Amino acid sequence: MSGHITEVTRRHIIDAYLLQRINWAGRLSEPEFLARIYNLRELPSTDGRFNNAYEDIQQHRVRNPYDWDDDYVFTDSRFNVLWGTDENFLRFLEMTVHPLVRNAEAAAQVLDIYNTALRPDGYRLVEDGEISGQPLFKARPLQGSFHGDLPEAIAKQPLLTDDGVLHEHLQRIKDTLTRDPARAIASSKELLESLFKLILTQENVEFARSDEVPALCKKVGEALNINAESVPASARGSQTIQKLLRTLATTIQSVAELRNEIGTGHGRTVPSVATEVHARLALNGTVAVAEFLLGTIQQRRTNNAFKAKAPVDPNPINWL
Repeated sequence: MSGHITEVTRRHIIDAYLLQRINWAGRLSEPEFLARIYNLRELPSTDGRFNNAYEDIQQHRVRNPYDWDDDYVFTDSRFNVLWGTDENFLRFLEMTVHPLVRNAEAAAQVLDIYNTALRPDGYRLVEDGEISGQPLFKARPLQGSFHGDLPEAIAKQPLLTDDGVLHEHLQRIKDTLTRDPARAIASSKELLESLFKLILTQENVEFARSDEVPALCKKVGEALNINAESVPASARGSQTIQKLLRTLATTIQSVAELRNEIGTGHGRTVPSVATEVHARLALNGTVAVAEFLLGTIQQRRTNNAFKAKAPVDPNPINWL
């Protein structure tokens, strides 16, 4: 992985520490922080009075904190944060958002800075486990799927007669996922609403302009005859599918509620607390629902059953 994270990206992140007054060591002393990444007792001192890097830093940054500039660590050849390997740089970033260093709220703010800067180089920090109820974060390469950037699987399915509006929502989500998470959350909800209306229009099902997402979702379920007999050869399999469908229904309602609570809806009078993590969660939930519905349409077309509808299931899934 070495060499993928450019000096431009690294300096952008380093500048953010200075401009936004972020203490890279957080709640730890600098020797404590660095000792969790490097063996300071084996690294040399730059001061002949001391035996190793730990004693060196203790003298010049703890006892006399103004001996060295705050950003010394980035250019110190013993740590090589600015010019070293990707692994070394990312390990440093991971430690700055460790629960020992800062709480979850403060870590989320720093993560937004990191992930915005790292995106062009193909990396991001994601939640990977927890310790004492607090999230741990690890650097991961961006995947070429909707989890990384844009839900291409949806964008490339020409299953609806007029799906241009979906592409507009997808582009809006892509443009705002990092810089305006509240807007991205709202766009996720609007994508679902548009998708439901497109399906209902194509199926010649009437709906009111004032219908909310839950009502539209229910009508879509009825129009596509989504039912519990999804695995004809297995009653237990059908029951499991039914649970998954109800989970999707809950996801749909939750995306709508999230938009109301921390998105851009309802004439907000205070700043949104939404972060990229929240926006990506809303996007991924939206993608799961949209891919299922589009997949259902595709399957029915393949079976020549989309236009010649099957009998309506007397016991359809209660989506909501």
